Amino acid sequence: MDPRAIRKANYIKPAQLPYTNAAGQVYNSGAFAHMLDRAVKLADWDGFAARKKAAKKKGLLYGRGLTSYIEWTGGRAHTEKVSLHATSQGRVVLHSGTMAMGQGLQTTYTQMISDTLGIAMDKIDVVQGDTDLAMGFGSVGSRSLFVGGTAVAVSSNDLIEKAREKAANVLETSVEDIEYQGGMLTVVGTDRRISLFDLAEKESSAKLSVDSEGEVDGPSWPNGTHICEVEIDPETGVSRVVRYTTVDDVGIAVNPMLVTGQIHGGVAQGIGQALYEGVSYDADGQLLTASYQDYCIPRADDVPPIVVTLDDSAPCRTNPLGAKGCGESGAIGGPPCVTNGVMDALAELGITQLNTPLTPQKIWQAIRDAKAG
Repeated sequence: MDPRAIRKANYIKPAQLPYTNAAGQVYNSGAFAHMLDRAVKLADWDGFAARKKAAKKKGLLYGRGLTSYIEWTGGRAHTEKVSLHATSQGRVVLHSGTMAMGQGLQTTYTQMISDTLGIAMDKIDVVQGDTDLAMGFGSVGSRSLFVGGTAVAVSSNDLIEKAREKAANVLETSVEDIEYQGGMLTVVGTDRRISLFDLAEKESSAKLSVDSEGEVDGPSWPNGTHICEVEIDPETGVSRVVRYTTVDDVGIAVNPMLVTGQIHGGVAQGIGQALYEGVSYDADGQLLTASYQDYCIPRADDVPPIVVTLDDSAPCRTNPLGAKGCGESGAIGGPPCVTNGVMDALAELGITQLNTPLTPQKIWQAIRDAKAG
């Protein structure tokens, strides 16, 4: 069967959502066939035959890999706590139990606070993982943005509401008559106003603070489709990924550039897992791949340009941001996609089964055995 057709026959249809799978987990949203259709178009599916023909003229084997993936993020920790402070020094400070691990959480949290409070990003400080200052569950299971970010969204609104109450008292009016915009609290229809930071200065601690908790209704299910094309030199067994296209559903992306970079890194990891990375021991149990001199990981020239498209047509329904975690998305779709591409290239020689990593030596030997047989 066409690899697209067999997937479409088995996809959960939008009308079936929310869908409870065999493990009892509930998929709340997703447009799985739509993701495949977009990826097929962006990957120039119909041009594959011509590219395969051109590779054959060079004496190369050429194959295509297709993978649809879905990922469970958030685990069972569906609440997170943060503290948000406006200080008399004119800064906004967030204390969060989640921890930066390279995904740019500080930037994303800063964006969210800036958008809600109307405060410039360079006046916002994000302090993560300091147990003297923050309470919370922390970063685990790709939950930081859609659970921790929900808490950040709640805290920003909580701070505005607390500031309105304080301003109403200072300006001697009702809370309903106080309007907040861009760090200023104004009596509607007048020029009487006070800044958020001036309110903070009136507090005994010289800061206006709120402790907030965000809660989501369940885990999120990022998903997508990866398509790659791989060429193999039959004389050396060396495989090279030459094209890679993804369409990924992470719900509503707060910072698409950060998400795209994270998917790039995951795909690179997937290429390594499929083609290079293996732990080896000798007969006595001595580890032979204990350093990067011996353990092979992909380098820059092993990774092709990766075309990433984020599709937000099926936002998450379990949190107010509509966001889905994306921690391992590239690394989940990557290994089977690349492996499928290699095996598709080898299929014309009758090679139907190899165990990863698909190293040059392993592929070279399989080709020799196939030709001998």
